[in-house]
Amino acid sequence: MSNKQLRITLVKSPIGYNKRQKGTVAALGLKRLHASVIQPDTPPIRGMINKVSHLVQVEEVDA
Repeated sequence: MSNKQLRITLVKSPIGYNKRQKGTVAALGLKRLHASVIQPDTPPIRGMINKVSHLVQVEEVDA
């Protein structure tokens, strides 16, 4: 089993978007613009990424 992880980078500010999208960005662990976090590639994380796909950039990385 491959242990895939995702590098998620905040590329657009969530200012001006609703509280729910701001909360999703925070739940992913993103605090400031152009910051990146590594998260496991799981269905809940993928769902959060889909909800804020217009604000983030995602790359797959090997663990």
